[in-house]
Amino acid sequence: MTKNAAVLAALASVLAWGFGAPAVSAQEHVESAALAPQDPPDAPDEPDRAQAIGPETNLPLPRFVSMKARESNVRRGPSLTHRIDWVFTRQDMPLEIVAEYGHWRRVLDQDGMGGWVHYSLLSGNRTVLVQDQMTELRMRPDPQAKVVARLEQNVVARLGECGAEWCYLRVGSHRGWAAKTGLWGVGTDEIRE
Repeated sequence: MTKNAAVLAALASVLAWGFGAPAVSAQEHVESAALAPQDPPDAPDEPDRAQAIGPETNLPLPRFVSMKARESNVRRGPSLTHRIDWVFTRQDMPLEIVAEYGHWRRVLDQDGMGGWVHYSLLSGNRTVLVQDQMTELRMRPDPQAKVVARLEQNVVARLGECGAEWCYLRVGSHRGWAAKTGLWGVGTDEIRE
């Protein structure tokens, strides 16, 4: 028997007594409340196969964005009254939004560090961060294709289309395809056209 069922049973007993209804014991009310239709029980815990949806934007969580501003205060909580933990100082740096609250977005960087940033400091323009010591840009999404440029670790590149294993990147005047495994800022199963 739930706590709500007991409260309802006691209330029904008082109301029935006040209106001259036949006396019914509290136990009978409790038993009838226990038999009343109730909400279905929660489904057993299963791995979360569906992506969560942000309560403010109705966009998927987590998702990648980039820094629009040259500097951005990263706060401990979602308001100006919360303490600034650090400042992001790299424009176009890719970030991952993991939560939303009002005009604030909880973001993480490639190291898993983060905090709350005002949404006006973020951009939907996608970028990636090169994680490997040296990433080769190729003419086609093929490991045998001609290398057109080599990108050092921590270079930020504009993200174009992505297949299952390769992404098209733009860095300055260089354009080409890079293996997705050496990039941060794009999902491993993300496909972009």
